[in-house]
Amino acid sequence: MLTRNCLSLLLWVLFDGGLLTPLQPQPQQTLATEPRENVIHLPGQRSHFQRVKRGWVWNQFFVLEEYMGSEPQYVGKLHSDLDKGEGTVKYTLSGDGAGTVFTIDETTGDIHAIRSLDREEKPFYTLRAQAVDIETRKPLEPESEFIIKVQDINDNEPKFLDGPYVATVPEMSPVGAYVLQVKATDADDPTYGNSARVVYSILQGQPYFSIDPKTGVIRTALPNMDREVKEQYQVLIQAKDMGGQLGGLAGTTIVNITLTDVNDNPPRFPKSIFHLKVPESSPIGSAIGRIRAVDPDFGQNAEIEYNIVPGDGGNLFDIVTDEDTQEGVIKLKKPLDFETKKAYTFKVEASNLHLDHRFHSAGPFKDTATVKISVLDVDEPPVFSKPLYTMEVYEDTPVGTIIGAVTAQDLDVGSSAVRYFIDWKSDGDSYFTIDGNEGTIATNELLDRESTAQYNFSIIASKVSNPLLTSKVNILINVLDVNEFPPEISVPYETAVCENAKPGQIIQIVSAADRDLSPAGQQFSFRLSPEAAIKPNFTVRDFRNNTAGIETRRNGYSRRQQELYFLPVVIEDSSYPVQSSTNTMTIRVCRCDSDGTILSCNVEAIFLPVGLSTGALIAILLCIVILLAIVVLYVALRRQKKKDTLMTSKEDIRDNVIHYDDEGGGEEDTQAFDIGALRNPKVIEENKIRRDIKPDSLCLPRQRPPMEDNTDIRDFIHQRLQENDVDPTAPPYDSLATYAYEGSGSVAESLSSIDSLTTEADQDYDYLTDWGPRFKVLADMFGEEESYNPDKVT
Repeated sequence: MLTRNCLSLLLWVLFDGGLLTPLQPQPQQTLATEPRENVIHLPGQRSHFQRVKRGWVWNQFFVLEEYMGSEPQYVGKLHSDLDKGEGTVKYTLSGDGAGTVFTIDETTGDIHAIRSLDREEKPFYTLRAQAVDIETRKPLEPESEFIIKVQDINDNEPKFLDGPYVATVPEMSPVGAYVLQVKATDADDPTYGNSARVVYSILQGQPYFSIDPKTGVIRTALPNMDREVKEQYQVLIQAKDMGGQLGGLAGTTIVNITLTDVNDNPPRFPKSIFHLKVPESSPIGSAIGRIRAVDPDFGQNAEIEYNIVPGDGGNLFDIVTDEDTQEGVIKLKKPLDFETKKAYTFKVEASNLHLDHRFHSAGPFKDTATVKISVLDVDEPPVFSKPLYTMEVYEDTPVGTIIGAVTAQDLDVGSSAVRYFIDWKSDGDSYFTIDGNEGTIATNELLDRESTAQYNFSIIASKVSNPLLTSKVNILINVLDVNEFPPEISVPYETAVCENAKPGQIIQIVSAADRDLSPAGQQFSFRLSPEAAIKPNFTVRDFRNNTAGIETRRNGYSRRQQELYFLPVVIEDSSYPVQSSTNTMTIRVCRCDSDGTILSCNVEAIFLPVGLSTGALIAILLCIVILLAIVVLYVALRRQKKKDTLMTSKEDIRDNVIHYDDEGGGEEDTQAFDIGALRNPKVIEENKIRRDIKPDSLCLPRQRPPMEDNTDIRDFIHQRLQENDVDPTAPPYDSLATYAYEGSGSVAESLSSIDSLTTEADQDYDYLTDWGPRFKVLADMFGEEESYNPDKVT
């Protein structure tokens, strides 16, 4: 690459000494319109219409990256045809890296790179160059733009950015099965040379896997790779640039490949016969042993199903799979008995649940083994001949009577004797006893079926050789009934017969009840007692179905003659011994209507007048009640009227003081009573202030008559008012009746001198004597005051 660059520079120097030769006048050109290759323009004749204008045109420059020389790297030279070599032209450089990365000789136009460049950091630089007059500082040429491109070298190795890799492939995969694709990245320029052309290869992992040199795809290289032989593989992959040629850079990564399992192995029993020992006392459903078939596969491919092959002993045992260990757990389905059978043999088959059809040709994926079970003898408790004993005994059986027996045996080899006893937890009352050797059960007390009809208790049998080994059985004893109670008539014991009854009428159906436990088909018979069969008023008709009817024998019955009849009825049962009882029924004579409906059975009804019905009696009573109510109401109205008359006959109610026992709510009670009826109707309209409570001090305007005030009456009222205010024995203020209206006036006119314009000295009270005896006291009082008036004493 360096050789090529030097050759380019040499060719440039050979043409016109490295200078840009004059060109024919052209329109203003830029670098963008120039071709990539170097173009040398030779001088030529200019026509008369062409403008003399010089400019420079050059290709892009190249500079090597990672230059490590001691001197600055020469890039190129700029020169204008206006530069005659007299030192009047100055060259300037601006743009990317001007002054920091690239420098220019202002006189010669030589460009140098002053530091090492990295293409991966910045692939090219865009700069601008200009030639100016050194004295006038004016541009001699228009400013032009050019590019310095960093020439790539192979300084970056390929890198696996996603490594290390993890991949899986099923075991037993064919050759060429896809595993994984890897990719390496080279930071060098892929468009220049082979610096970025990567080739892949395997450094470690052969001959199991291969890789495509161009694509990086990893595939299997060997057939039938078995996971059970080797599961993990580590493959080392190399990526080398320069197309893998000598001198290229390389990078590596690791690919961890795991073979996944397939069901390519059937289960196998490690041995053909399994021996198990089981005690005969093992409970049903318990696990009595485990067997296991080995499957080298993994996960669901190693799941095994166990089955018992039908045959000897297969119906006594069952086998299930333990999901955690994949073992076959043998369980007991039925009880074992050493004395009956001491050994069992059967076959167990183990097979895979999830099969792979690709391996069916390898044979069946199952295996068979033989299981031999030996039953161990265990010292067992005695065994009763029955699971439940049921016995019967009649009540009142004598004490000590044997009613049955139980039997238990020791079935073990070398059997032992058995002892019996009653479990007192179930028979705490000790109604029965048992013979410890024979097992016979006898009564210990008298039994009563009506008290307890059934007994339920347990018998325990134990071995003499080992008393701790016991067994228990339930005993159910039914107490049979003995006919000891006579039958009795069922309710009712009292019935009624109409006075107008006819002979042969059934007035009551009776039945019987027996406290004994009556056997099926028990029959009761009914009849009259012998003493009542002579001239009976009633008889008993037996219907032969455990019921009977009471039948009349007379034509009519009279309550006046006899109200009650007593009928003795004899009832017998059909059990042995026969029991009977006499039951007396009470028959009451009642009055009935023509349809036989009972109207009255009371004794008082006998004394009622003949022909008077109950409805008539009720109507009479109702009339009496109404009359009594009218009388009470009339008397009450009369009393009220008399009271009103007495009130009105007295003096006008306004002259009376009303007295109340209720003292009211005090002075604040404004609802004591309404005396509006006592007020002057004219004043009511003008003044709405209540007079029954103490009023507040109000300054109300008051119209006075044009006459002089007479202070005698006013002083008298004030004096009396003050006396009552200070008197502690006086009733409350709101208990006093005040009157605002004194009447419509009298012929004597007003006695008050409050509104009088005359003075007391000018008042003459002699006319009071002319008003009659009713004003005599008033006339005497004012006459005395006048006669004793100190003002008139001279």
